[in-house]
Amino acid sequence: MRHLSLLLGLCLSLLLGGCATGSHDPLAPKTAGAVDLKRYQGKWFELARLPMYFQRDCAQSEAHYNARPDGSIGVLNRCRMLDGQWIRAEGSATPQEAGHTDKLWVEFDNWFTRLAPGVAKGEYWVLYVDSRYQTALVGSPDRKYLWILSRTPSLPAWERESLLARARQQGYDTNRLIWRVADRDIAAAH
Repeated sequence: MRHLSLLLGLCLSLLLGGCATGSHDPLAPKTAGAVDLKRYQGKWFELARLPMYFQRDCAQSEAHYNARPDGSIGVLNRCRMLDGQWIRAEGSATPQEAGHTDKLWVEFDNWFTRLAPGVAKGEYWVLYVDSRYQTALVGSPDRKYLWILSRTPSLPAWERESLLARARQQGYDTNRLIWRVADRDIAAAH
């Protein structure tokens, strides 16, 4: 039952992040501008995130994005718990406005979204992506959620500090970040 609630939580975590905040708020964080979704697709490791109830048991998380022919993005989120078990949630992302690829709606495929299609979707704002598409900051416009993403499971200290500085400049509380647990620490936990 605990795993089921965590899986449901993974699905809802992005969905609830920005529902109350309008995307045209002048005080909202600045986004990356045009994001090349073909270059953005692939595997991203979550290096850090702001705390959220639904990811409380995730020691490691990763996201897999793939471009679909209809212009949407397929989303597969995976969460590895301290016992080593992986759980997953699948969904899709679409631009909030046609032609603007830095602000996306994310909707996961679960019983709730099948019951009320289009109602439970969350704002996924790409705040920053480096020119090589190797690191990214993603957040919600209300600043409750933030993810530091990388194509690799770790970064040099200088690069991590650069991403933290960008997040702080956008008004995110980086002191509350939860960092990815190392593989060796997961193995030691069980």
